[in-house]
Amino acid sequence: MRLTAEQVRTRAERVRLVLLDVDGVLTDGTVYIDSAGGEAKSFSIRDGLAIVWARRAGLEIGLLSARPSAATERRARELGIPIVSQGGSDKRSAFEQILADHGYASDEVAYMGDDLVDLPVLARAGLATAPADAADEVRSRVHWVSAHPGGRGAVRELLELVLEAQQRWAAIVAAHEA
Repeated sequence: MRLTAEQVRTRAERVRLVLLDVDGVLTDGTVYIDSAGGEAKSFSIRDGLAIVWARRAGLEIGLLSARPSAATERRARELGIPIVSQGGSDKRSAFEQILADHGYASDEVAYMGDDLVDLPVLARAGLATAPADAADEVRSRVHWVSAHPGGRGAVRELLELVLEAQQRWAAIVAAHEA
């Protein structure tokens, strides 16, 4: 289902919400659990900066994870991400609820997922994307695949793509040159 660069750009122009899986997309998929049961995850600062810039430029960002995590909640708060859905194994229903609650059409959503549980959402998203290290079954079904793996720049590359298509990226760069 891979699209040409021009087709991807056309879809990216319509995006109002970028919805992200967490484990394997915002992180490399590794979860550290200590002997007391505490959990830690590693998040990319570069991906985080791009999320902040995208939000300032007017894009909405959301997280959709089947696995509940306090670390994910904390990261969402740090980045000002208002839409966070965790702990439901039926991601398609959660996706539909997000659309209904926030007034988005599916073609206004870019979604990045990395594993089989993401396939129902990827099938509905206007721009279906995956990190470079996503499952083969996912990469073969999305419109666009990042050159970067999850937790290591895939989200930033997606956000730059959307912001460039919407002619917003140059202003972000210019603001940092001053």
